[in-house]
Amino acid sequence: MGEEATSKNRKRKRQRNPKTPKEEPNQTPKNQNKDKNNQRETKHHKNKQQQHGGGSSVSSKQPKPSNFLDALREKLSGGQFRMLNEKLYTCSGKEALDYFKEDPDMFDMYHTGYQQQMSNWPELPVNSVINWLQSRNSSLVVADFGCGDARIAKSVKNKVFSFDLVSKNPSVVTCDMSNVPLESSSVDVAVFCLSLMGTNYSSYINEAYRVLRPSGWLLIAEVKSRFDPNNGGADPKDFVKAVCNLGFTSELKDVSNKMFILLHFQKKEQTNSNEKKIKWPELKACLYKRR
Repeated sequence: MGEEATSKNRKRKRQRNPKTPKEEPNQTPKNQNKDKNNQRETKHHKNKQQQHGGGSSVSSKQPKPSNFLDALREKLSGGQFRMLNEKLYTCSGKEALDYFKEDPDMFDMYHTGYQQQMSNWPELPVNSVINWLQSRNSSLVVADFGCGDARIAKSVKNKVFSFDLVSKNPSVVTCDMSNVPLESSSVDVAVFCLSLMGTNYSSYINEAYRVLRPSGWLLIAEVKSRFDPNNGGADPKDFVKAVCNLGFTSELKDVSNKMFILLHFQKKEQTNSNEKKIKWPELKACLYKRR
């Protein structure tokens, strides 16, 4: 009886104080492992979101895609403009005409870059030409050689024939500047505004002489560096002499502007009978540096 009582008492103690299973000192319970794994996955997901622009702290430091693409496009278009600009200064008018016939979109690209360059000039030479025309009789007939966006025709009351290598406007005639579709002695003013670009530029001036009436005006506006003999440009005296030998008198040489030079000539009343070969100076190509 004594042994049975003792055995029963031991069973009651075990039931009141069940043993807790011992844990290994370095072992983590399964639930805690799951919690930690969940925390790692959440952190990894947040990092991915930040890398892809989801986190404000990271995305604010990265350049916006639109700004980056705009800068890239500007850089590419600038490079293409420099390439086209160099080509126009180093080839003949006919070669330039054939080139743009094959790919007219290149002409748009060139003029977009041209407008960007002109936006940095404090004064535009085309405005000087427009002001001169507006101060004269509007009955004067004008031929604009290398008209670009035909700004002269849009700004004056005169009848203006606009010529360029590509026409994006019904009023602009596509042609080589050395062979324009005009009758001889049919216009009063011939304009070259930053357009004496070909290696055969003298043939453009010869064409202007052909279409001008006696006492007609030849207006030339060109980048000043092209007439700087100290830096590889032509001596303006030699250029003026060559034009006068063709059959013009010099009426104006304005070098006061730091960006461009203005030259005005008037065709002589009598046809030039001087058949000696005219020595035309080489005009420095106006090439833009890579930025």
